[in-house]
Amino acid sequence: MRRPTLLLSLLVLLLVGCASAPDAEPAGRPDDPPSEGKFWQPAPGIDWQWQLSGRLDTTVDVPVYDIDGFDQTEDTVGELHDDGRKVICYLSTGAWEDWRPDAEKFPKSVLGKGNGWKGERWLDIRKTDVLEPLMAARLDMCRDKGFDAVEPDNMDGYKNTTGFPLKAADQLRYNRLIADLAHDRGMSVGLKNDLGQIPQLVDDFDFAVNEQCAQYHECAELTPFIEAGKAAFHVEYELPTSDFCADSRRLKLSSLLKKYELGVWREAC
Repeated sequence: MRRPTLLLSLLVLLLVGCASAPDAEPAGRPDDPPSEGKFWQPAPGIDWQWQLSGRLDTTVDVPVYDIDGFDQTEDTVGELHDDGRKVICYLSTGAWEDWRPDAEKFPKSVLGKGNGWKGERWLDIRKTDVLEPLMAARLDMCRDKGFDAVEPDNMDGYKNTTGFPLKAADQLRYNRLIADLAHDRGMSVGLKNDLGQIPQLVDDFDFAVNEQCAQYHECAELTPFIEAGKAAFHVEYELPTSDFCADSRRLKLSSLLKKYELGVWREAC
């Protein structure tokens, strides 16, 4: 004979709970950072524009733009967003550039040999106690300007003559640190070059960016990203498109022919 009383009690509790629901914190607020695995992940074969020099041309009809994080403004990122584009923030995270506004914050102890580009020197990526706050500040800048993702450059110092005895383990640790810093700020992140460590890093990054894999017969090494449903943005500088576009389409790469200065000009596959 107690069951009607029990049901009535449950009904009262249910009504009270419903009445209080509007005061609860709404789930999935727009200003909440994405949950793990919810970062923007461009699909294989997506078209893109990569412009790091000259006056930015925002009229290229592509869904993804990769532009310089320091040189471009929040308004420019917003304009691209208004046109339906995703925008990637280019930063050098493995080399020092003497013209950047934060260049004086890098102690000489972390500056190595030149990397072949004027004004640039490799960084001692083992010194994460020094580099992490500097890179975090740069990624804060990308986030604050509204970028969707980050392209961290010079991520394969261990394969180059940097002036430091860098090992593969040092590079893995540093690259994962950069990926974590980007994800902590709600942005996707791409693995730049570093083909040899793709098997270990494909799960840590949301897309790949590669230069000249066709020229050096290495494009198949990007396959783990494609198989994971992640874009591989690829650029050649010295080969005509007739030499690499067929393979790029077969491998589902997002391939462009560009000039070394990475201005407006592009020829897509």
